[in-house]
Amino acid sequence: MVTTALEERLRDLAGSVPDPEMPVITLAELGVLRGLRLTGPGQVEVELTPTYTGCPAVETMSADIERVLHDNGIPQVEVRTVLDPPWTTDAITAEGRRKLTEFGIAPPRPTGPAGGPVPLALAIRCPHCGSTETTLLSRFSSTACKALRRCESCREPFDHFKEL
Repeated sequence: MVTTALEERLRDLAGSVPDPEMPVITLAELGVLRGLRLTGPGQVEVELTPTYTGCPAVETMSADIERVLHDNGIPQVEVRTVLDPPWTTDAITAEGRRKLTEFGIAPPRPTGPAGGPVPLALAIRCPHCGSTETTLLSRFSSTACKALRRCESCREPFDHFKEL
């Protein structure tokens, strides 16, 4: 499928929208913005995949995408939720992972291709001091996609973005 320069610009705009639950990372860096195409003059269709089915932030993401595209001259914006293929944490870009760490959230470990080898790096690294001596405090943190951990070296609590 050939993408026009306008579609690329609009995709960049939509992708620059910050995640409502973790505003340090954009929707493009999170990997939830799946597609954007012009469907007619002044009409755009956006495909968005939530991090998990029932994610409460998807409505805010959709509204924020609509707003930024309206503000840039697109009067008709349809944001569709796409569940297939499902989102995985492997969709988070390297820049997104870097930003999560910088913000104090341990990024998810890469899971690799389905049916592929199991990653050997099983430890969760503290985003504050880098230690792998961490303890799970709660399977759920500020959002359902994060767990709460504590570093045994620096004793700081931190969120860990769970692998999917």
